[in-house]
Amino acid sequence: MDLALALVIVAALLAATVVLGVVWRRGQGRARSVDSGETIDPRVLEGGPLGEAATLVQFSTEMCTRCPGVHRMLSAVADDRSGVRHIDVDLTHRPDLAKRFRVLQTPTTLLVDASGQTVRRFGGPPARADVERELDLLTKENAHG
Repeated sequence: MDLALALVIVAALLAATVVLGVVWRRGQGRARSVDSGETIDPRVLEGGPLGEAATLVQFSTEMCTRCPGVHRMLSAVADDRSGVRHIDVDLTHRPDLAKRFRVLQTPTTLLVDASGQTVRRFGGPPARADVERELDLLTKENAHG
């Protein structure tokens, strides 16, 4: 194989890898709608009752380096809003919950309405502004619905 051709192939592979990495990183922490119609029973999570308005369910593991920061942020958001709870579920010893809720990375956060219906899903660490915006949208939907 010609050296110039090999260099072009390596450069193309490197560029493709960078583009895929940028696309993947941009999707991290973004809210996605959930169409599964899944209702969460808080007894399964062993985290107490759901919030009166909404619940932020965070899935973590012991080895997750970003989970403690997300935990602090979500707890602060819940503390600042009436009727909102934060439940942190450690999947380290509960792989059954990881499979049940299709958690492929930690942290993963679910935004659950008062009835237990999952309405949004964040894969990776969400930005506080994004969580607050989704809570505002949920509150508006509940006020009009």
